[in-house]
Amino acid sequence: MAVQRKAGLGRGLSALLDDIKAPDLSAAQFVPIEQISANPMQPRRHFDPEALAQLAESIQARGVLQPILIRPLGPGKYEIVAGERRWRACQMARMPDIPAMIREMDADCALQVGIVENVQRADLNPIEEAASYKRLIDQHGHTQDAVGQIVGKSRSHVANLLRLLELPESVRTAVIDGLLTMGHARALLATYDPEALMREVLVKGLSVRETEARAARDNSGGSLMQRVRPQMVARDVDELALERQLSAALGMKVAIASQGQGGRIEVRYSSLDQLDMIVARLAGGRV
Repeated sequence: MAVQRKAGLGRGLSALLDDIKAPDLSAAQFVPIEQISANPMQPRRHFDPEALAQLAESIQARGVLQPILIRPLGPGKYEIVAGERRWRACQMARMPDIPAMIREMDADCALQVGIVENVQRADLNPIEEAASYKRLIDQHGHTQDAVGQIVGKSRSHVANLLRLLELPESVRTAVIDGLLTMGHARALLATYDPEALMREVLVKGLSVRETEARAARDNSGGSLMQRVRPQMVARDVDELALERQLSAALGMKVAIASQGQGGRIEVRYSSLDQLDMIVARLAGGRV
């Protein structure tokens, strides 16, 4: 068995992704279903029951057309790297075994492959994708740039998704359930009461543009403030979200003022202790 070492963007990861795409069952082994377990770090958390049942019916009629990818954990024990949906469907179809490609890899590589495979298939909702990126950063020490390179996305795409994790749980759940789009979620980041605006979006069926305008109106203090300070209405949603992110990180009010290609950041502190904390964090490169 060929052993794959810890892979970044080199041949190791490419070879593993080629295994995922390969439809040739002759290179796979049939592994008993009970010897395989789900990966607790699996990026995908939401599996549509109806779609899963349809896949199970297809497997009963035609078999598994593409092998899953697994890694050994010990004698007779394997963990899924890619293909959990097929494995779940095989269980529903009461199949005794499943065709699988077995590859040696560590947890970091398995997580990378699982995320890339799901992103390429567009199988992840925005919250699942964001949680996967955060796991790569928090548990495996990757930067946002490195995560972008791993999954083939821009750093700004990664950063925008990570901001979605700041939303209240009820809003994140609505995104997972498909009630809100990523555009809606980004617009909700710009308001101080995302849950209230979410309810209005769902009741009135607001579009993304309407939601952005509604969030801007909230932040500008209503119609009177819109007339006094109309520039606030046109503020970029990402800029407002970044203000919230920095304010939460520092525990102080942060204001961003764009001026052409540049601008300024204002941090309001109420004591010398808070000022000392800001200086310490900036000097340590933590903010």
